[in-house]
Amino acid sequence: MPKLLKQFLTFAAVGLCGTGIQYLVLWLGVEFLAMKAALASGIGYLLGSVANYLLNYFFTFKDQHGQKSHREAAAKFYTIAGLGWVLNTGLMLLFVDMLAWAYWPAQLLTTAIGLLWNFAGSRWWAFRHPASA
Repeated sequence: MPKLLKQFLTFAAVGLCGTGIQYLVLWLGVEFLAMKAALASGIGYLLGSVANYLLNYFFTFKDQHGQKSHREAAAKFYTIAGLGWVLNTGLMLLFVDMLAWAYWPAQLLTTAIGLLWNFAGSRWWAFRHPASA
């Protein structure tokens, strides 16, 4: 299996943990706390990103970051994740509040778009070792 495909599949599998956290917060926020879907999704995204960072640092990109410090890797990862959060929350506002989609289909599409963004940024910037640039 090509390294890029293996790394993407590992990234997606690791992402299930963060996505599970995000979806749980989305569901609880909308159904029990009367929160707007975009707000609940955004909070869940932030919480899930902590699990995603740790799992990606130690599993997905461990052979790529060359023992890059957590300070450097986390700063870059959270830059990518922060832009991903803006993308996630903006798309949820668009789909749910402006286009009146149900929040689950909106979140599923938003997650797919975010997966591609987060993988590209993580692989080619956040966890990339300078020697492999």
